[in-house]
Amino acid sequence: MDQSNPSPSMIEARAISKHFDTEAGRVALFEELNLNVPRGESLAVIGRSGAGKSTLLSLLAGLDTPTHGSVSIDGQAMEKLDDRQRAELRASKVSFIFQSFHLLPELTALDNVRLPLEIRGSTNPEKEAKRWLEQVGLGERTDHYPSQLSGGEQQRVAIARAFATQPALLFADEPTGNLDEETGGRIIEQLFSLNQQQGTTLILITHDPELAARCQRRVRLHNGQLTEE
Repeated sequence: MDQSNPSPSMIEARAISKHFDTEAGRVALFEELNLNVPRGESLAVIGRSGAGKSTLLSLLAGLDTPTHGSVSIDGQAMEKLDDRQRAELRASKVSFIFQSFHLLPELTALDNVRLPLEIRGSTNPEKEAKRWLEQVGLGERTDHYPSQLSGGEQQRVAIARAFATQPALLFADEPTGNLDEETGGRIIEQLFSLNQQQGTTLILITHDPELAARCQRRVRLHNGQLTEE
């Protein structure tokens, strides 16, 4: 992939629309939506349930494709890349914290965190994975499988996995939604430490007003459009 003359934006969405066909006809989730996220920015996406925030995150991350329009990550237009190239781009630059965790059930907590480190060619993936699990308070649970962990513990594994690769871009969908107040506060501090110390671009979906207020910018998704808060 050509990385020459990269865009100053980490994310650029240009006139994206997303339609769904249902038995009742075509539903437009959003139309002609535009968003520019500079490198190193922290952005909170807020809005009511059902507004399409998680779908927007999937489009911005290249996990889904818009019905119309274009999304670029670090200057690379997703529609110009094939599936393998999009996967390579995500593997090299992007991490995710999903609401539903997306842990591999056949792998232990340690192996779930270690796998992306191995894919990126880390020199000591096991040591790094253990360090990040300790950072999120799961140093004693490394050999447990997702089915043996509570929802909050699974979310902490997902957070450790996302942090471990020190991504250029981190998408997080309600990253503290299943955590107690103390653990959630610690995770928030780590999120913004990544942003400030490593220049990681953060795009967060959240209903937490305190977390949204920590971001440099807030946008609200309502009636298919984004408005600055």
